[in-house]
Amino acid sequence: MSLDITQVVTLLREHDLLTAVTTSEHDQKFSHVTYNSKTVQPDTLFFCKGNFKAAYLADAKRAGATAYVSETRYNEGEGMTAILVSDIQKAMSILGAAFYDYPQNDLFVIAFTGTKGKTTSSYFTYGIERQHTHDRVALFSTIDRIVGNAPEDRFKSHLTTPESLDLFHDMRHAVDNGMTHLVMEVSSQAYKKNRVYGLRYNVGIFLNITPDHIGENEHPTFADYLHCKEQLLVNSDKCIINAETDHLADIYYAAKTTTQPENIYLYAREGAKVQLPLDLDVTFKNTNETLHQSDFKVSAQSDKGKALSIDGSYELHIAGDFNESNAVSSIMASAIAGASYEDAKTALIGVHVPGRMEMVTSKNHGTIYIDYAHNYASLKALLTFLEAQTDAGRVIVVVGSTGNKGVSRRAGFGKALSEKANIAILTTDDPAFEDPKKIAQEIDAHIDHDRVQVKFVMDRATAIKTAIEMSTKDDIVVLAGKGEDAYQKINGVDTPYPTDVTIAKQVVEEL
Repeated sequence: MSLDITQVVTLLREHDLLTAVTTSEHDQKFSHVTYNSKTVQPDTLFFCKGNFKAAYLADAKRAGATAYVSETRYNEGEGMTAILVSDIQKAMSILGAAFYDYPQNDLFVIAFTGTKGKTTSSYFTYGIERQHTHDRVALFSTIDRIVGNAPEDRFKSHLTTPESLDLFHDMRHAVDNGMTHLVMEVSSQAYKKNRVYGLRYNVGIFLNITPDHIGENEHPTFADYLHCKEQLLVNSDKCIINAETDHLADIYYAAKTTTQPENIYLYAREGAKVQLPLDLDVTFKNTNETLHQSDFKVSAQSDKGKALSIDGSYELHIAGDFNESNAVSSIMASAIAGASYEDAKTALIGVHVPGRMEMVTSKNHGTIYIDYAHNYASLKALLTFLEAQTDAGRVIVVVGSTGNKGVSRRAGFGKALSEKANIAILTTDDPAFEDPKKIAQEIDAHIDHDRVQVKFVMDRATAIKTAIEMSTKDDIVVLAGKGEDAYQKINGVDTPYPTDVTIAKQVVEEL
């Protein structure tokens, strides 16, 4: 992989990003690209991005970087080629794709966005595509990044959608490993921060949208959040939209700005009220559900829906009727990619999503459910399903909220707990640079104390133990938000954490 200065200048000019360039080497070549001064090697093109300090550039220069891309000229870069741009994030994405030789062109890319369901839908699709492609599919999810079939090609994610240089690096790695397809989640922040600038998808899926990620360091308004979500459809060749989502008209017409109607697919649960007078392409209905299994039937309604050849019955072993909608989007996307009905039917039975609806049973205490539910919509859906399926005595929920982002979630948690919980144990969940007790108090301010008993236990492991010990065998205990996350983000440090699942099992063993 390499880039030369002529390619860099040409690409930046084509995208109207170049403001100035200072170089004495007109045949300069770059063998490496990075934004991290700790990974610089000789002949590196270095990107000055984000919360940048001039000292980072000095470190990069000492390590062998020969050029830097920045929105600002730095004295620390004297003697280096200076490439000044109007938008560093866009420039990094454009040049990153070129450096790694446009790996997206060698992959069939299926991308999901939505306030909830992205991860589950991605795992469903990954499972189907593994069957369809004979294990030649990569996965970029909130939980895992899988770029090949060897153990070392699977690792934990730190961002739903990584920085562009990391994204294209991993795409190239996947292609070099023989992968032909990629399933990925695309967050609203990926568009807000231009991490996926210039990237197109073969299929883009819009699952749903509810208020989330509004606040400091995120989206200033819901309108901005919606706009960023819609960009996935604007940059997709074919679009799939859950017609039950709020703001359907806005979302559908955003898709139509770049996609012909014949390449836009709408699906919904049978009998659902749809906000637009448009014909559905696919419907589905539940035929049976338990805490361990969900059966549903898919029916094509339009000619293009019928062309997908996905009509029939399916079975999931992930509880929650809300997961049927996620599965239908995956079935449709995989069909567009070439998967058959049998591929989907066979694969879905075996799909397991780490940290989604995990269950731990105890002999004399409640049944414990662990799930990543991390906002009002997902927590409400989870508690509603469990309430209907378990005939629970009391519903005890352990939950916290992330710091320095998703501030609107705090009120949402309070609302969901007021509607569906009996006891809330408020605790810590990736507080970042905020005081976890203060975050918990903000959740508490939105809880109806006439309906819900509230406890504050800031050590999460202790909170889980408290919840389980206070439960009786007729109760359910819900551990929400972290799933199988193996760390807590505290004051800028990823602090090791045993995971909710591990702690719950340990507590039950001790009891």
